[in-house]
Amino acid sequence: MYERELQIAVDAATQAGAAIAEIYDRNDTSHTEKADDKGPLTEADLRSNAILEATLRGAFPDDGWLSEETKDTPERLTRRRCWIIDPLDGTREFTLHMPEFVVSIGFVVDGEIRAGVLYNPATRELFTGLVGAEATADGRPCRVSEHADFAGARFLVSRSEYKKGWFDKYKDQVALTPMGSVAYKFGLVAAGKAEASFTPEPRNEWDLAGGVACVLAAGGRCTDGSAATYRFNRPDPLHIGVCGTNGHLHTQVLGLMRR
Repeated sequence: MYERELQIAVDAATQAGAAIAEIYDRNDTSHTEKADDKGPLTEADLRSNAILEATLRGAFPDDGWLSEETKDTPERLTRRRCWIIDPLDGTREFTLHMPEFVVSIGFVVDGEIRAGVLYNPATRELFTGLVGAEATADGRPCRVSEHADFAGARFLVSRSEYKKGWFDKYKDQVALTPMGSVAYKFGLVAAGKAEASFTPEPRNEWDLAGGVACVLAAGGRCTDGSAATYRFNRPDPLHIGVCGTNGHLHTQVLGLMRR
């Protein structure tokens, strides 16, 4: 079920990724700053959004739509099916020419995430997730890691939070890698390249949906900071806290977040 949606999402993500890569390869980091300190906006964000919207809404005109770069309307709340999109998750890293960004696509039915695609145009990494079926990394089936001990675990964390010293007390126990893009970090967790990614800070549904699908499909666990399972396509897209893990360490990571 939803194999067609997933395949069209893969096609859309790779098309959008090609447009982003063209701008990235010519090192065009020009951007404006969004209002209310909501981060940078680039030509790549807008071109990616246009491709995704034309492809996905063209294929599924009756579905709802929520994208960081499209003005939101209440109409999506009347639809059982909804696409939740970040055309370029990790725009700040894109402007710094750091290859830590992805096109993120999530597909939701009745509030539950069903499928997701993440594509990094700089590294050509592709992650997919069909919840209840299979996750893939670069076309091969993947699973979350089986590492079940806090000691020696690999955690992907926010670069800004890392610089603030939030994780200093854990440096001798775990391997901490600061990087951008919530969605990209979730893709790496799904592929078994890290045990967890988390932040107590709020994030929007477009930051989360595609990555949550990949982690769940790979056998991991995702919740907000209160340990509640994510429900998507809500009137307010902001979720408090992000926790995506291999499942084995989820309770421990939630405890760390609360401290």
